[in-house]
Amino acid sequence: MAVTAPAPVARPRRVTVLGSTGSVGRNTLDLIARNPDRFEVEALTAHRNVDLLAEQALDLRPRLAVIGDAGLFARLQAALDGSGIDIAAGAEAVIEAALRPSDWVMAAIVGAAGLAATLAAVRRGAIVALANKESLVCAGAMMMAEVRAHGATLLPVDSEHNAIFQVFDAERRSRIRRIILTASGGPFRETDRATMARATPAQAVKHPNWSMGAKISVDSATLMNKGLELIEAHYLFDLPDDRIDVVVHPQSVIHSLVEYVDGSVLAQLGSPDMRTPIAYTLGWPDRVPTPAPPLDLAAIGPLTFEPPDLDRFPALRLAREALRDGNGAPTILSAANEVAVQGFFDGAIGFLDIVKIVEQTLARVRGVKAANLDEVAACDAEARVVAGEIMAKFGGTTV
Repeated sequence: MAVTAPAPVARPRRVTVLGSTGSVGRNTLDLIARNPDRFEVEALTAHRNVDLLAEQALDLRPRLAVIGDAGLFARLQAALDGSGIDIAAGAEAVIEAALRPSDWVMAAIVGAAGLAATLAAVRRGAIVALANKESLVCAGAMMMAEVRAHGATLLPVDSEHNAIFQVFDAERRSRIRRIILTASGGPFRETDRATMARATPAQAVKHPNWSMGAKISVDSATLMNKGLELIEAHYLFDLPDDRIDVVVHPQSVIHSLVEYVDGSVLAQLGSPDMRTPIAYTLGWPDRVPTPAPPLDLAAIGPLTFEPPDLDRFPALRLAREALRDGNGAPTILSAANEVAVQGFFDGAIGFLDIVKIVEQTLARVRGVKAANLDEVAACDAEARVVAGEIMAKFGGTTV
């Protein structure tokens, strides 16, 4: 993954935040608010959280505010009446926000829903800070081809990929032996499967180190998040899966590592605060100060590492298999997981059923192509239908 730094400009960097009311979006706006002379906001979008979107818009004065749910247009209009801020609603309006003339776009819409808007920003050659991992999981080859074709810059926001990006020698990539993604292990790292079977959503989202959104927190608990990151790393850094390893590191201090052919291993360290990788992309190639607590290694004490347990956490195995299968398998994996996680939140299935549904969906939906946006959408839709049918056969949560 080679990128060219933009020429410095005297004016503030103009930014757009797609998904401004989610965890990543809120942290991004926190950094922007702390550096008002360095950034100005072009557009903000949210899906349904219209009240927070309006509050953000009144605070940061974007040129455009978009609510994805068209039924909430009137509420946004009333909240921003007289502000001078343009408003719009609906899925097409979110894409239009991505097309606005900003220098930098935060792609933080959760799930496959963020793919079209992320692709729109890429196609106009923007600097895109990618927090929406599903864009690469579902359409990695297509997305990276579009990045190259349109001269866009893709900067990873996930703490693991951001860490690799900071120590990855793209000019001498042949000298890289492997990359190593670290995983906290989530809230159930030492929990037996019988106990996990009874886990509630409240327990699953209680991450030991990171403050994240609900869906990604459950993905962390199943280790599906790490599987999705493995697929994402394959496309970001153009490495085969046998040169991408995962190690469980409960303290979440070392965010990932790059091993070189001479045995040197370079790592990026920091306190577990998402504002650090967000700030790295927001200011790139410069750096932006953050309120993240300084790293105090003496206070933290020992750092430990262990291999992932693929028997208790088979999601990581499924993700690696999906990457090797290619075609639409990663798209199916991601779509089925979204359906199953929502089913877990709704009480329709138990925690361990999430990965079972994903595995059964992968077994039923095979050989589907996903080479362009239409094929990705069709593959995603088919996987969701099949995952829903499979989920309907489960007897509900055992809690």
